[in-house]
Amino acid sequence: MLAAVLSVREATLHVLLWQRARAPHAHRWALPGGVLGAREDVRTSMLRQLSEKVDVREVAHLEQLAVFSAPDRRPGARRIATAFLGLVPSDADPRVPPDTRWCPVARLPETAFDHGEIVRGARERLQGKLSYTNVGFALAPPRFTISTLRVLYAAALGYDVDPTNLQRFLSRRGQLVATGGSAPPGPSGGRPASLYRFRSRRLEVTDEFVAFRPPR
Repeated sequence: MLAAVLSVREATLHVLLWQRARAPHAHRWALPGGVLGAREDVRTSMLRQLSEKVDVREVAHLEQLAVFSAPDRRPGARRIATAFLGLVPSDADPRVPPDTRWCPVARLPETAFDHGEIVRGARERLQGKLSYTNVGFALAPPRFTISTLRVLYAAALGYDVDPTNLQRFLSRRGQLVATGGSAPPGPSGGRPASLYRFRSRRLEVTDEFVAFRPPR
């Protein structure tokens, strides 16, 4: 099992990778994962492996992505991989081991086996689900300004997003709730920005027939 764990770091979508020390593909970057335990279901196993191997415990959303079964996906004995998409909020700061790092999805280092393909599939799944579900909650901190949320959506979608349209889009689907609080004013002063939260922090389908589209 493998997990493509995505998070927005410094306004850019990143994936968590670790550097292999052994052949095959020594020194290449790989997705964290491992073998399903005899008494575990796949979700429990994947969360355990992320916690034990790369010290990531703040996974806000985890779902099965796909099964990768190409006969030549790795040298040696054939191995089939069940891949997962995991999302970590932007304000989480797990203490990853020295051989592990957050890497920009758009500029991946040389990856092991078919792990680059898995990362691209995870990004596409996330981009699709941002349109018709509330999955943005898994990228966002518990409370946020619309400006902050725009940065997260833009990073995940790969193109700029108008904050007013984003707020309207999410509010019409009942995803956003005003907290009544406001963010501290910035260095230039001005009116403090209102803080919002997602109504639910569990995955919900909000409109299965709607899709975000890049600006023309």
